[in-house]
Amino acid sequence: KTKYSKLIFRKSDTVPEELHQMVQESFLALREHNCLFQDLVRIKGKDFLTPVSRILIGNPGCTYKYLNTRLFTVPWPTESYDIKYCSPQIHDACKALMRLNEYLHIETVKALQGQNLFENKEIKDATVIDRKQNFATSLKEQGSVSKDESSVCTPEDDRNIKNRTSYNLTLLNYMDPLQMLYLKQEPYFGMGNMAVSWHHDENLVERSAVAVYSYSCEDSAVQESNEQELKGRDPAVWHVGLKVAWDIETPGLAVPLHQGDIYLMLDDLNMTHQHCVLAGVSPRFSSTHRVADSSRGTLEYILGQCELALQNLQTDSDSMALSLKSLEAAVVKQVEEIHNEVEFEWLRQFWFQGKRYLKCTDWWLKPMAKLEEFWRKLEIMVS
Repeated sequence: KTKYSKLIFRKSDTVPEELHQMVQESFLALREHNCLFQDLVRIKGKDFLTPVSRILIGNPGCTYKYLNTRLFTVPWPTESYDIKYCSPQIHDACKALMRLNEYLHIETVKALQGQNLFENKEIKDATVIDRKQNFATSLKEQGSVSKDESSVCTPEDDRNIKNRTSYNLTLLNYMDPLQMLYLKQEPYFGMGNMAVSWHHDENLVERSAVAVYSYSCEDSAVQESNEQELKGRDPAVWHVGLKVAWDIETPGLAVPLHQGDIYLMLDDLNMTHQHCVLAGVSPRFSSTHRVADSSRGTLEYILGQCELALQNLQTDSDSMALSLKSLEAAVVKQVEEIHNEVEFEWLRQFWFQGKRYLKCTDWWLKPMAKLEEFWRKLEIMVS
């Protein structure tokens, strides 16, 4: 129990019905408009198409990188941003997922605060027992112990909790297992077919939570199989699997997922444990809300890098010729690094994925045009 205490499960009947309806309609609308794509990713030096189709939706200008592929958010409706969607249905879908994001943030904060209260109570109870066992301890020593305990038991400050639960995007996944020719078997605990193998989620803020809303398009046959008493995992039902990282001695956990169920991975669970997705028989959507590390992954960041590099470029007032202000090795090297980052981490990553984002919105076209303009100037500087 203690090994998996930071996995919080919420059944669908705890979620407002109106939110269920909005979110599930958004999933179907995005599928109907062909907005879900397989990603080309690199694993151990080889390129693969993911069996799961995905779309990234979130704060304008955010990106998320996994397995050497950078995804760019389809922005959800945000004040002060002019976002044009290709259809009202796509607008409504993004708005619904933003509503879900807000709901999951609130639920995650509650769950973390609840865990902190529980942990503080456990520490306090252990302290009471310890005091009884050490009754002879001097009053002075007891005073110092109380002082130390107060620092240990101090609840996490609100800012820290907010930083680790303010989801800035969701990676929406879709998979129909019947369309897959082959699904890998779970190798350690005999859990059956895997849709997604054991992994940690990458490039997240340290100790940040992950919240997942699951929606499997279950039919009556699956519902009937759920009511049967089965030994082990019901292969018709989707599950999330969890194990201690790099440990196959501690028993793994497989939690069944039905329409509208939610689970939260709190605190450092994503670092200390690995999770997988175990396939059922019905198509399934999942909205996986994350606090992506935005230190190097936002449009604001990369535009700032360009402006930093271009500070070393000057224009002759007479001839209008361009030249470098400084030829110091450190300055020239920094410009080269920024030039490479713009080209290989942003422009190539965006365009090799084709025009997929235009199925939803043209929001990224202007920023990419601006980045290309910066890149041309950087080309002059490094040539």
